Amino acid sequence: MNTITDFLTDPSNANLINTILILIVGYILRALIVRIIHKKMKDIKLFHKIKKITTYIYFGIIVLLLIGIWIKPGSMGTYLGLASAGLAIALKDLLINIAAWAFIMIKKPFVVGDRIEIGDKAGDVIDQRVFQFTVMEIGNWVNSDQSTGRMIHIPNQMVFSHPLFNYSSGFKYIWNEVHVTLTFESDYKKAKALFLKIAEQYALHLTDSIEKELKEASKRYLVFYKNLTPIVYTEVKDSGIVLSIRYLCEPHRRRTTNEQIWEDVLTCIQEHDDIELAYQTFRMVQE
Repeated sequence: MNTITDFLTDPSNANLINTILILIVGYILRALIVRIIHKKMKDIKLFHKIKKITTYIYFGIIVLLLIGIWIKPGSMGTYLGLASAGLAIALKDLLINIAAWAFIMIKKPFVVGDRIEIGDKAGDVIDQRVFQFTVMEIGNWVNSDQSTGRMIHIPNQMVFSHPLFNYSSGFKYIWNEVHVTLTFESDYKKAKALFLKIAEQYALHLTDSIEKELKEASKRYLVFYKNLTPIVYTEVKDSGIVLSIRYLCEPHRRRTTNEQIWEDVLTCIQEHDDIELAYQTFRMVQE
């Protein structure tokens, strides 16, 4: 009995017990709060944001309570000075990740749901945390920005050291191009007019909402487009005449519209004898 009493009355042991109790109680309270919010809330995105905020508040309160238990007021200045110097060296990468997280939260170069590319990785952002963010990978061995099904956990500090491409921020549409190579004998002018009509069926048109989004984007960035309608460019290559169908689309519909345009282009070529697809060939001429 005296052993248990001595253990409980010892200051260091009491601090340890209080620490364990705080961690257990805090974890249970956070789990209950998250469960209640999950039952009451139907909006998944909003629930995700509130869950993150709850987690940050939970960790902040826990850290403050533990500091109050283990650090005495008189020695706090010296302790914090030595501890901060050591931590800055030992936890350099973690501190940079935290600083990058604060930058992401304040400046918002991307948010959950945006499609981004950073370094050699690309995907849709599905989670943001203090040390890393997670994207659902697109591209790689899959063509036309389709999902691979893999999740990539990327350290936050990469926003400081690598260019970041955001498909969804600012003006939320991208330009896509379909390149069709025709033989030199083809009637490329006729093909150009036909392909333009095809592009107009699937491209985004300048509606009031798109025009409003473009104006909003121009307030933050120097975004200026004279023409948002589809266009077909002509170029001559070694293997034939290249008609590049350029059109505006939503980032997540790039592959869908690309396929639809190609199917109509192939149908159009089948219906016109004076338009032929080109491919690499060798011609031998006898003298």
